[in-house]
Amino acid sequence: MNEPGQTPSKPTIWVDADGVPGAVKDIIFNASQRTKAPVRLVANRWQQTPPFRWITAVVVEGGLDVADDHIAEQCTAGDLVITSDVPLAARVIEKGATVVRFRGEVLDASNVQ
Repeated sequence: MNEPGQTPSKPTIWVDADGVPGAVKDIIFNASQRTKAPVRLVANRWQQTPPFRWITAVVVEGGLDVADDHIAEQCTAGDLVITSDVPLAARVIEKGATVVRFRGEVLDASNVQ
């Protein structure tokens, strides 16, 4: 939460980056460059990112759902999560995040069960 007089922080864009198409990453990077919204690409291998301090790659250990667990633990209400993983979507929607699939479909409580 922001203190009185502070500028509200921007929501973070979390990207489930292990399977994200390159074209989708380009769209996210371009939008982030315009808005300076923080982006976190989370994957179990290194991801190339543009040289902007607000866009970072988070490399997690290999293993089933490790990237998903990181996103679910770190995202907060108001954040945007880009994923096609329905179980991850359900977890972050419960926390108040917005979820969009790689092709632009919005996931919510009514369509992730």
